[in-house]
Amino acid sequence: MTDTMALAQKITVIASLAFFMLGLLGGVWKYAKIRTSADGQAPVYVDVFHRSTLLYAFACVLLERMVELSELPALVELLALAGLIGFFGFAVFGYALHGWLEDTDNQLRRPYRLGRSELAPAIVHGSMAALVVAEIGGFVVLAVGVIAAL
Repeated sequence: MTDTMALAQKITVIASLAFFMLGLLGGVWKYAKIRTSADGQAPVYVDVFHRSTLLYAFACVLLERMVELSELPALVELLALAGLIGFFGFAVFGYALHGWLEDTDNQLRRPYRLGRSELAPAIVHGSMAALVVAEIGGFVVLAVGVIAAL
């Protein structure tokens, strides 16, 4: 990386590397679960964790390109990325937690399970609403910056 690369670009590259490494490690976790499973299947959220981290890694590559093309102010780009990448991480953490606990095969099915506990619907739906706003909003902001620059 050069000194002239913007902070937002550096963050997206680092996030891409981190998600990709988590995906590779998630593949090892998934394989270990498959090997010890009677039905040859990993728990649902171990599989979701593995796939989502790999997809988020490549999503971050797209975001880096968008930041490179965009002519938005650096702070605006950073805020958009904070929402996007922050919620990518939030989702991955949730998938890993459900995979570790093996507490559900659908985190959005009632009752909302977290280990042996139940989560209040407001927590689940509030988290999902925040995720939708941050991810779609962040993407739209960056997309507007790219389109304006083109």
